Amino acid sequence: MALEGKKAPGFLLQGSDGKQHSLDQYTGKTVVIYFYPKDNTPGCTKEACGFRDNYKELTDKGVVVLGVSKDSIAAHSKFITNYTLPFVLLSDPDCSMMQAYEAFGEKVMCGKKSLGTIRSTVIVGPDGVVSKQWAKIAKAEQHPEQVLEYLRG
Repeated sequence: MALEGKKAPGFLLQGSDGKQHSLDQYTGKTVVIYFYPKDNTPGCTKEACGFRDNYKELTDKGVVVLGVSKDSIAAHSKFITNYTLPFVLLSDPDCSMMQAYEAFGEKVMCGKKSLGTIRSTVIVGPDGVVSKQWAKIAKAEQHPEQVLEYLRG
């Protein structure tokens, strides 16, 4: 994939925990950053709940999980409350981070082309380099398990 082996793009975004988050603050940790289209929608909910259900194993490995969409912090808060999500969701209203991570662009849904968030994930290693990129995720509900399998080695 295009980002694998490259330094992960920096970012500074507001998180659902009320804090600003930047890639620099995670130096030395493995970070799973998953990009999704919209809070409280069926596919995005299944994916988020998959990361939630595997959260203990991920954190036991020292992995940080961050979800990113263009939704507002208020929408993120509702999503977190509805599904007891234990990780931070970042708000990227201008899609700048998503564009830097190739997670925003043209997509086709029901035969119609549109611009929007491309469901995708990157794993950033402790050195700040992208070790794995899933550029397009077809089955949201199966994806968290794919991430875990990759991290288990």
